[in-house]
Amino acid sequence: MSDKLWNISPLDGRYSSKIEHLAQIASEAALIRYRIQVEVEWYIALSEAPEVSELDELSVAQKSKLRTLYHDFSSADAKKVKEIETVTNHDVKAVEYFLKEKAIEILGKENLEFFHFACTSEDINSTAYALMLKDLNKNVTEQLKLWMSILSEKAIQWKEIPVLCRTHGQPASSSILGKEILVFRQRVKGQLDTLQEVRFRAKMSGAVGNFNAHVAAYPEVDWLSFSRDFLENRLGLSCNEITTQIEPHDEMAVLFDNLSRIASIAIDFARDIWLYISFDYFAQQTKAGEVGSSTMPHKVNPIDFENAEGNFMLARNLFRFLADKLPVSRLQRDLTDSTVLRNIGLAYGYFAVALKSLIQGMDKLKANTGAIAGDLDNHWEILAEPIQTVMKRYGIKNPYEQLKVLTRGQKIDREILRKFIDQQELPADIKDRLLKLTPATYTGIASELINNKLL
Repeated sequence: MSDKLWNISPLDGRYSSKIEHLAQIASEAALIRYRIQVEVEWYIALSEAPEVSELDELSVAQKSKLRTLYHDFSSADAKKVKEIETVTNHDVKAVEYFLKEKAIEILGKENLEFFHFACTSEDINSTAYALMLKDLNKNVTEQLKLWMSILSEKAIQWKEIPVLCRTHGQPASSSILGKEILVFRQRVKGQLDTLQEVRFRAKMSGAVGNFNAHVAAYPEVDWLSFSRDFLENRLGLSCNEITTQIEPHDEMAVLFDNLSRIASIAIDFARDIWLYISFDYFAQQTKAGEVGSSTMPHKVNPIDFENAEGNFMLARNLFRFLADKLPVSRLQRDLTDSTVLRNIGLAYGYFAVALKSLIQGMDKLKANTGAIAGDLDNHWEILAEPIQTVMKRYGIKNPYEQLKVLTRGQKIDREILRKFIDQQELPADIKDRLLKLTPATYTGIASELINNKLL
């Protein structure tokens, strides 16, 4: 059925408009296009090797025309490859036959057998997936940088708003709202720095990684150098020189582990914002025509953060599975990695949907300073911490225990604390400083931390 409403995956149905850009990178057609790119560039590289004398170097025009086979790759081309695959029952061999058919118009009928020369399917696949992941990583990095920039903006925007913290869900010392946002900005930055260091590794070394067929045909060629130059200089990838039939995917595992950690950070953020909204710390800007509940007209639900949380959980679990499974293969290879690799797009797709929801939700947030201030003013007991700490400095006995008796489980206000402070044997200026302290001013250097990092 062509109607997207009948698709099983929500990525291809409900959320398809949010991830259309990923279809150009992580779809079946995109994988075929990457395979064609690898096959074409391998053919061109062989043509430029002086030792491969049977294959004349191609003209500039011929190279350009060959490259149009992947630059101008179309849906019709993808369907043609899939038609060939119904006969071959082998996806990479179908690409080889497709190229031979297309290349006749460019090269004539000679030398077509140099397509896929000495390659095993996994030479093509490992390189195609490395190119795919490189492009996916570029896309996700751009989106994460956008989220980071929004976090930075919000941290600065809210750098003067004191807020009551909660540890174990209970009232704790005060902070600045912008600084609590800054925490997540710094966490994302740390993981993004790691993400940008990931290598995209591939191999072009034959059936079991030893260049067996290559050497049999052209023993005079330094195939290790040739392979390294092809992958690193022509395609901008990292060459794995010691492999079995497959590139063992260890670097993929590093990448997916990293993305799963970013998803965990985003889940943590989405849950915190959800809680702040439930405390009425944030109001959400409404949009005409939107409905929050089918029966309760007043509701403005934090759906963007709920959608983000759920989809990040899906992405995280998929990335973790990929990281755990892909480095494991029996002996020189089995096919379990092949079927699993086809789900890379799912993980990135759910990640992209989640990140868009998170960014969309943040755009609707407005700090409710009245509710935040009211919550602070309702919890004077948090000043037990600074009072007992100052008492310790000046040698007063059992300050912690005194404040525990006064405040634990008790309703405390400014007047109760004022009387307690007045009773202490403290220097007058210290008493004065403590008496001026409020839950809203007890924020340490939170604002300075924002300034140091962002201004």
